[in-house]
Amino acid sequence: MDQSKIDRINVLARKSKGEGLTEEEKKEQDLLRKEYIAIIRRNLRSQLDNIDVVNPDGTTENLGEKYGKKAAD
Repeated sequence: MDQSKIDRINVLARKSKGEGLTEEEKKEQDLLRKEYIAIIRRNLRSQLDNIDVVNPDGTTENLGEKYGKKAAD
């Protein structure tokens, strides 16, 4: 997500607290938030899939392989 979209989310949040949003702005805010959350989830999933755990018996286990690499929500 580019910085202009993040800035727009922040502008809408401030406006929402101050004077309120129109229905069109509420829809825009909802879409931007959903897009932002999807990106965060995808990045987190990618990081978690690349974690290796060393078991007490010395073997290494990749969590992405163990729990399956799932598509982003």
